Amino acid sequence: MRNLSRRTFMAGLGAATLSTPKWASAAKNNSALALDPLRPQFHLLPAANWMNDPDGPIYFDGRYHMFYQYNPNGAFWGSMHWGHATSPNMIHWHHEPIAIAPTQNGYDRDGVFSGAIVLDRGTPTAIYTGVAPPSSPSEATLKDGSHTWRETQCLAVSHDSMRTWQKLPKPILESPPAGLSVTGFRDPCLWREGKEWKMVLGSGVTGKGGVILLYRSPDLRTWTYVHPLLEGQPGSAKSTNPVDSGEMWECPDFFPLGDCHVLLISTKGKVFWKVGDYREQRFHPQEEGTVESGSYYAARTMIDRDGNRILWGWIPETRPEKDYRAAGWAGVMSLPRVLTLADDRVLRMIPAPAVEMLRGEAAQIRGPLETAPAVKSLAAMRIHNLAGELQITFVPDANHPLSLELRSEADEPFATIAYRAADTGRELSINQTHAALTAPAGQPLRLRLFVDGSVLELFANETAVITERIYIAPKTPLKILLQPRTPVTSIDLWPIKPISPDRLTS
Repeated sequence: MRNLSRRTFMAGLGAATLSTPKWASAAKNNSALALDPLRPQFHLLPAANWMNDPDGPIYFDGRYHMFYQYNPNGAFWGSMHWGHATSPNMIHWHHEPIAIAPTQNGYDRDGVFSGAIVLDRGTPTAIYTGVAPPSSPSEATLKDGSHTWRETQCLAVSHDSMRTWQKLPKPILESPPAGLSVTGFRDPCLWREGKEWKMVLGSGVTGKGGVILLYRSPDLRTWTYVHPLLEGQPGSAKSTNPVDSGEMWECPDFFPLGDCHVLLISTKGKVFWKVGDYREQRFHPQEEGTVESGSYYAARTMIDRDGNRILWGWIPETRPEKDYRAAGWAGVMSLPRVLTLADDRVLRMIPAPAVEMLRGEAAQIRGPLETAPAVKSLAAMRIHNLAGELQITFVPDANHPLSLELRSEADEPFATIAYRAADTGRELSINQTHAALTAPAGQPLRLRLFVDGSVLELFANETAVITERIYIAPKTPLKILLQPRTPVTSIDLWPIKPISPDRLTS
């Protein structure tokens, strides 16, 4: 994330929270955002201002609900609220009023941080981390340089389809386990296990590395610490922020998948997955890896209406802060991804099928690119308005690596996608961002590239994903260039239209 943590603190964080703006007026007052060519057109993001972590995504009463970290006061980190959007299909979103805001002089006065939503006998219940100044140095759990805060776990319930929330007067968990010198204490993840609730929290122990803390409760209000679900190892890197060095594991998500369990953690600017067995209230990982390469963090999952495990993540900005402040928006939600496990217990993911409803009329090429019709068709293909899905299938060949360029009609470079197979391994890249591939050599490889303003998401079969930010706005459509004799068997290109009126329309 290029040294931009979700916990990069701003001066004046403890200032009084400004009044919450209405979504409609925010969109009206920021109508110029709709014409910003760098602003994504079919990814979820607020009408304006700052977004980061997904919080408590859930399918409830026939609609998908996405909550997320949101600053209503501008396009910068600070004054964290829970934003809220709803959708019938995970693609077309309706902005709802802010769900949960900090309470003046309350235990979450400096921010309503990340958390989860569960149904307690049918009642939507949000468990989140509240942030406030510590009353003494010993209470501080969140540290970034000279800044310190106290993190507590808080609860709110809703009785009107999650439009409004009522908080408990006190936190349900006020401090970490006694005797632990923690590097953080936040981002609850919950599930029902038998007759009780279980919760894990992201944390770390000073000098020992990241740790996931396990708790249990009969009623979501009284919690007992069990033990670490999983402990890391001390890292060699040093940083003023323990997240950057790996001494703090953020945003844990723990869930069953197939006959295994999966743990997701965010640290060192990446999302890591671990697959293994959960027995006797401990997690025993057997396989591990990174969810993807590039600009992607703070992943959370949910179950969709069909029972699929859906992954969401925050796509942060990688341009200078002054640029996204001036633009009036920052942060994007990834496209939804379906998670599965292969026989080798390696986590796999593909774009959710719902994404395909965005497609317009396809342009297609079948067979070798050397034929005259294929050459003519490729020369005519264009990605308009920086919004499209490009799918290419080819047979990897060590003698003919793939090199695909997206350029403007004025021949200005936009992106280069490359695949190379060598004795040392197989590698996929967008510009300078690289990802290793586990697909067997000689088997067809299908690349699916989503171009959406400044966001590019590239999927390679089910084994690798790269999310890249490119802050270039060509004045003409993008053409597609491929090296001669590239072993391509098919190319499909679909235009994609904006999903709502607050997106690019020109």
